[in-house]
Amino acid sequence: MISIRPFLQLCRLPAVFTALADIFLGYLLVHNSLLSGREQSPVDFLLLLGTSASLYLSGMVWNDVFDRHVDAKERPNRPIPSGRVSVRAAVMFAVTLMFLGLACAAFVGRNTLLVAGLLTLCILLYDGGLKRTPLGPIAMGGCRFLNVILGASSDWLRFEQVWWRPQLWVAAGLGVYIVGVTWFARTEARQSSRVHLGLAMCVVNFGLAILIGWLTRAPNPAVTPALFVLGVIGLSINRRLLVAISNPSPERVQAAIKTMLLSVIMLDATIIFAKLGQPGAGYAIATAALIVPAMMLGRWLRLT
Repeated sequence: MISIRPFLQLCRLPAVFTALADIFLGYLLVHNSLLSGREQSPVDFLLLLGTSASLYLSGMVWNDVFDRHVDAKERPNRPIPSGRVSVRAAVMFAVTLMFLGLACAAFVGRNTLLVAGLLTLCILLYDGGLKRTPLGPIAMGGCRFLNVILGASSDWLRFEQVWWRPQLWVAAGLGVYIVGVTWFARTEARQSSRVHLGLAMCVVNFGLAILIGWLTRAPNPAVTPALFVLGVIGLSINRRLLVAISNPSPERVQAAIKTMLLSVIMLDATIIFAKLGQPGAGYAIATAALIVPAMMLGRWLRLT
């Protein structure tokens, strides 16, 4: 009997909720509701969630497929090097997830399929060759950028409108933030360099600064409380980063990475509230609630 847990470990299931939060964010940056009937069906929103989740999970699986020889030395307990999942089964799993994501995108419309295609290309470039080059963090940041844009890729917009503000600015901020997170995580399996961690911390904060810059321009009374919440999130992130930099052991670096990844959900929720104001508080809370299954599953399955 095939055990499902190794496959869930392979795709790092808890982290998928950060990708779903991006779809909430991207969608609500171009809609005022998840139930907008004239412009787009709620079914399309669910398909966008399916697209993002499938492509994100497939990227995680491809990551382990391409890294299996490195993991055999650094992380022998991962599903592939430990023999719990064969390479063939992992490849089939990744291909199935990727096909499912693109199929969901096709049902939404041309814009979504084009953005999903770009996201798929970025995932394969990162996992297949760029990960261990200086362009690796940029490629991963590009994936997060495109994931937010995916949520905004409503087919009632012209394709060039998909890339307009506010989604372009917000997606860029989150993309830069993930560049820093990825840089911080590059040597998480062994003792990290304080210099590299410090530089990555600067990039993380630059991404947060971009988001703060957008918030200060958002014409909404909710901006002030949103800025306060974003400040609290930033302080929490930086506290974890400083702890890791002071002692860059794998355990502390991985704890900081987990905090930064889960914080994406709260960042997305805060921006939604800043954009929609009090009428959108329910959507912001629903987005923030995604952190609950992420943390609960994170006790059973690793995020990194």
